[in-house]
Amino acid sequence: MGAISPMHLLVVALVVVVVFGSKRLPDTARALGKSMRIMKSETTAMKSDGKKPGEGADAEPAVAPRVIQPAPGESEAARPVDEPRGSAQG
Repeated sequence: MGAISPMHLLVVALVVVVVFGSKRLPDTARALGKSMRIMKSETTAMKSDGKKPGEGADAEPAVAPRVIQPAPGESEAARPVDEPRGSAQG
C-alpha cells in the first residue's frame, strides 16, 4: 500500500511533461546535470582543500609581516610594523 508502484511513476512523469512541456525537458535535464557536476567538483575541492603533501596537521601556518599602507596621495611607501616577538595577535 505504501510502496511506489510503476503506475505512480508513470503519473508523475506525465505530470512533469504536461507542466514543463516536451520542448523544455531536455534543456531542464541538461541544466540539472550541469549543476550536479559543478556541485560534485566543488565538494571534491572542499574536501581536498588544505591537504597538501608534506604538510602535517600540527604545522604552524606561515605569518606574513604586517605592513602599514600609505594613505592615498601620500608620497611615502608602505613600511613594516615593528611588533614584539612574544605577542601573538589574530
